[in-house]
Parts: sequence; structure tokens; C-alpha cells
Amino acid sequence: MAFPLIWLGAAAVGAAIIAEERDKQKKIAMKRKQGKAKSEHLQGQSAELAPSIWKTGDKMVAPEPGGIVCCFVFGVIEHTGIWLGDNTLVELHGSGLVRAVSIKRFLAGRTGSRIYQACNHQHQALIGAQVLDRAKQSIFSYRDYDLFDNNCHRFVWYCLSGEEQPLSSFSKLNDKIGNHFSEAVYWDEVDLY
Repeated sequence: MAFPLIWLGAAAVGAAIIAEERDKQKKIAMKRKQGKAKSEHLQGQSAELAPSIWKTGDKMVAPEPGGIVCCFVFGVIEHTGIWLGDNTLVELHGSGLVRAVSIKRFLAGRTGSRIYQACNHQHQALIGAQVLDRAKQSIFSYRDYDLFDNNCHRFVWYCLSGEEQPLSSFSKLNDKIGNHFSEAVYWDEVDLY
């Protein structure tokens, strides 16, 4: 008899968390529209607006060559890559192959149909000077893939900075991106159509 009560309690807690997250995202969207959003990155902080599986109704952005993009993997972790243009991205695949893939391929076997781009508080893509060149030069190369030490986040950081540095999580990549640009990071949904 206690088992159904546990399920009901878990469902109620889950619903409260979802409602709180949606409310937080709406407040951030409103601040951005009003020009009051945080613009500076604080050391050690992750993204100001993380990608969300719940659509916020906020402004969608056009993908830009050299843009840092991500999608969800089963709603639990994020997969990152670099936007090349012409509906093509560069990613580090789990096999270790750096490859150029279509939007469909980038999302294949992952959650949902949304791609997000790292932007500043004004919805402008955060793009480094050498990102596109490094990403293109890496296509068809192999890396010794490791989920924690040599993953897609490390590859994206290499494309942005030229540095090989282990990044074990998406939040650590966000901190690096924010420090690199000295701007708060907002993950805006890409308008794919």
C-alpha cells in the first residue's frame, strides 16, 4: 500500500521541480527582453540559461558558422559540437571520429529535436576567431574518446581555445566559455526550419 503513495509523492515533487524550472526560464526570458539580463560571467558558474527540454517560448536564433551548439542525450546529459553552416555540424562521435554530420544525424539516437546555440544576453552567438578553422581541420581525425576525459566538450573547448583540457561535464564547459568571452552564457534554441 505504501508503494503507490511513494509514486504519488515522487510525481508531486517532479511536477513542482518542472514548474519551478519553467518559472525560472520565463523570468530570465523577460529580463532579456527588458534588457536587464545578466551580461557578465562569474568565475565557476555554469550557464545563466541552460538548454531545456521544456520550450520557453523565448526568441529562437539562427545558427551561425562557428557557433557552439548542443542537444540532449536522453534528457540527462548534453552533447556538444560546432555549427559549420548549410545544416551541417562537426562533432566528436563516441567512436573517437571527428565528423561532419547533418542536423538529423546530430540528433539521431538522442532526445528530442532541438539544438541550442551558446549566446550572450542579447541572443548573439558566442563565436571565437579560430573555432571554424579548427573544427574543419579536425574532420576525419580520431581522438582517444573517453566519456569523462576526452569527450565532445573537450573537443569543443579545443576548437574554441586551441587548448587540450579534460572537461568532465557540460557545466565545466559553460564556465570555460563564459570565462573565454567574459560574458554570461545563454543557450538559445536554434531555429532549424
